[in-house]
Amino acid sequence: MFPNKKGLPKFIASVLIITFVINIITYFVSQTNYQKIDYSEFLTMLNNKKIDSVEINSDRLVITPKSEDGTSPTDKKLYYTGYLNDPQLVDKLYNAGVKFATPVSSTQSPIIGFVVSWILPFVLFYLFGGLLLKSLGKKMGGGAMSFGKSNAKVYVEKTTGVLFKDVAGQEEAKESLKEIVDFLHSPERYTKIGAKLPKGALLVGPPGTGKTLLAKAVAGEAKVPFFSLSGSGFVEMFVGVGASRVRDLFAQAEKQAPCIIFIDEIDAIGKSREGNISGNDEREQTLNQLLAEMDGFDSSKGVVILAATNRPEVLDKALLRPGRFDRRVIVDKPDLKGREDILKVHSKEIIMDENVNLKEIALATAGAVGADLANMVNEAALRAVRMGRDKVRQDDLFEAVETIIAGKEKKDRLMTENEKRLVAFHEVGHALASALQKKTQPVHKITIVPRTMGALGYTMQMPEEERYLMNKDELLEQITVLLAGRAAEELVFNEITTGASNDIERATQLARQMITMYGMSEKFGMMGLESIQNRYLDGRPVQNCSDATSAEIDREVMNILNKSYEKAKDLLSANMDALGKISSHLIFKETIMGDEFMEILNSIQNKETVQV
Repeated sequence: MFPNKKGLPKFIASVLIITFVINIITYFVSQTNYQKIDYSEFLTMLNNKKIDSVEINSDRLVITPKSEDGTSPTDKKLYYTGYLNDPQLVDKLYNAGVKFATPVSSTQSPIIGFVVSWILPFVLFYLFGGLLLKSLGKKMGGGAMSFGKSNAKVYVEKTTGVLFKDVAGQEEAKESLKEIVDFLHSPERYTKIGAKLPKGALLVGPPGTGKTLLAKAVAGEAKVPFFSLSGSGFVEMFVGVGASRVRDLFAQAEKQAPCIIFIDEIDAIGKSREGNISGNDEREQTLNQLLAEMDGFDSSKGVVILAATNRPEVLDKALLRPGRFDRRVIVDKPDLKGREDILKVHSKEIIMDENVNLKEIALATAGAVGADLANMVNEAALRAVRMGRDKVRQDDLFEAVETIIAGKEKKDRLMTENEKRLVAFHEVGHALASALQKKTQPVHKITIVPRTMGALGYTMQMPEEERYLMNKDELLEQITVLLAGRAAEELVFNEITTGASNDIERATQLARQMITMYGMSEKFGMMGLESIQNRYLDGRPVQNCSDATSAEIDREVMNILNKSYEKAKDLLSANMDALGKISSHLIFKETIMGDEFMEILNSIQNKETVQV
């Protein structure tokens, strides 16, 4: 509740001074109500009957005058004069009708008076002052007497509980960081030939890829103290507090070297100072102090700085230069093998059925990060419990994938028969366009069961292998698949609905990327017309062209979409029998898997009868 031992003497001295000042002020305030007069003036007032009452003390007379209307005063100023031991005083007061009395002598001892005047105020100020400092400390983060103290969490040796084996799917990143661990273990191997420990490593990647987990794994492997805090923890409302905290953090780290300092979300204090005329002075001072500290400490002592961000493009160039953050470690979204390894790590504590194939789940989750996969495994375990099973099956995992992508099934949403037919033909249109083209991904599942995220149905495709490149024909076929749902609506019902909004958005985005970023336009050729901003966050494109060129881009996008839509209609028109029969089967079952879909399609194409 109270300041630490180092600040306690100052605190007690402050309380004593405040108590003394309050006692002095109280005394002087009490004296301001009295005005001294001569004894002769007192007698004149008594003769003129202007006195209401007199208090006779051993050394003075305290006089309360009457108000101007002759009544007893309420807040009038008091007078006092010296007591001359006049034997006729009592008679004079009695004859003048003045009330008079002698105060009863106090039985209070001097010790009690001292306690009331000094000890009691001191104790009250001490208690209330301590409580005030405690509440300020909670608001300001670390105590009012220690604004400039670092509030980093310190994990002492082995307490991070994370090793490299607990981090899957980031083999390249681990390889870059293992050298730092090795240096902390045996620095003499490197210093022998003159090598220096890297001062810092910047972990860069999308949210959820495991940057903080990797930093903890480095500390766990090195078995050294680990200082962990967020970049926003440096910045307060008072200018200079952040810089003071940076100094204190590095001072603590040097005392416990070898150790690791980890600053999460460093972009909170490390934003570029370029063009920042009216920026936050506190943040800029904090950044300047961080730069100075990183230049000032000796890396041979074994202090390593790790920092994480998903916005490296906004960081100050001075922070990224060699000698501060010597390495940039990319912690990107995992590939197929990485996703499978991550699923194995998170399913270690889960009881799995022997028929579970994690590779299939990894294929179905392209683009997912470690946090997504951990969530999927947990959702599958929760579903298995809901279903009354003691093991997680493959269908639990696939359902968890769909729950993360599209939300939970909403079986209580009742669609009309016309809506159900329309959704069924829409989804089968997607599936047929995918099956009838050569360079598309196989259909895994078709369903018309609504989902909580707004989808009335969806067609799920699953690649046979991990792909890193796509050619122009594959992209055009993908756009055709996206537009085939709307094409089916128009061919069968001769009307169009709002159900294709997401398909149109994705198809338009893909066509625009072909023209502006991939150089797949005959008109613009190799010209880069857009660039990606915030690559590791939303990846929003920014145009690098004039308004006239932008209008030409729109026409090119429209041309690609129109051609793909006509192709989709041609494919479905040539297979209307298959479209009708598969849609009827889907309306009856609500969900069909990819194998069943291909079996019906092949039987129709081979003129075989299928019982539907």
